Order: sequence, then structure tokens, then C-alpha cells
Amino acid sequence: MTRKRSKRQGIFRQHSLGLAVAAIVTVWLLLYLYGDAESHLGAFYGNALADWLGTFLLVIATKYFYEIGSPESRPPHPRGRGPVVRFLIDHSLTILLVVTGAAWVFAYARLEPNGKSGQVVGNIVSEWTQILGIVVMTKYMRERGSKESR
Repeated sequence: MTRKRSKRQGIFRQHSLGLAVAAIVTVWLLLYLYGDAESHLGAFYGNALADWLGTFLLVIATKYFYEIGSPESRPPHPRGRGPVVRFLIDHSLTILLVVTGAAWVFAYARLEPNGKSGQVVGNIVSEWTQILGIVVMTKYMRERGSKESR
């Protein structure tokens, strides 16, 4: 019994950041779904939902995907794969952001921009663009005094 409990706590501990951010996204989603999008508070819920969804993407995507040269990515994997597979792995974070970002743009293009969903999806598109920009910029640019800039 003690061993099972300790293993369960270990799993929660290992994924607590992702689970906490997912819970926060869920709360913002529920508040937005049941809130009045025409009110200041309802608009805030939509904005917060988009922002926290971006945070969730950062937490989860940087855990499983890699971008060569970006200090925000997880450590590199072992070498020894073919050039195409190697390219796909080395740029998997950017590829993920471009593909999912394109899906959000596609969805946004079909929504009423001032409608309840359109505003949130527009904010999500903005969030994805910012994240992609940061990933690409951290590959090539540095900031003196920042521990992320190596």
C-alpha cells in the first residue's frame, strides 16, 4: 500500500506542472463558456483562456518536442538517424507550432472575428505566433545576462 501511494505521488509530482496548467485552462474555459462575452469580465475570461492555453503549449510541447539551437527545448537526443528523420526531430517544435498554428488560423478564418469564439481563437493565433517567434529567435539571438542565452 505504501509503495503504491508513493508511486502515485511520484507520478503526480513528475507531471504536476502540466496538470496544474491544464486545470487552470479548464477553469478559464468553463468561466468563458458560461460567461457573457459582451461583458468586460467575459472578455477577460477569453483572453486568459488563450494566454493559459499558450502556457500549456509551452509546458507540454517543450517536454516532448525539440528545436535544435533553442535553449527552451529539451536536451538533444542521440545521433544516428537518417537525415530526413534527423531534420524532423531537430525541428519538431517549430513543425508542431507551424502545423497547429495553421490549424488555428484555418479555424479563425471561418469564424466571425467579433463573435464569442472568433475573439478567443484570434487570441490563440496571436499566442501561437508569439511562441513560434520566441522559439525561432532564441535559436539565433542572445541576451546578455540571461541564463537561457548560452
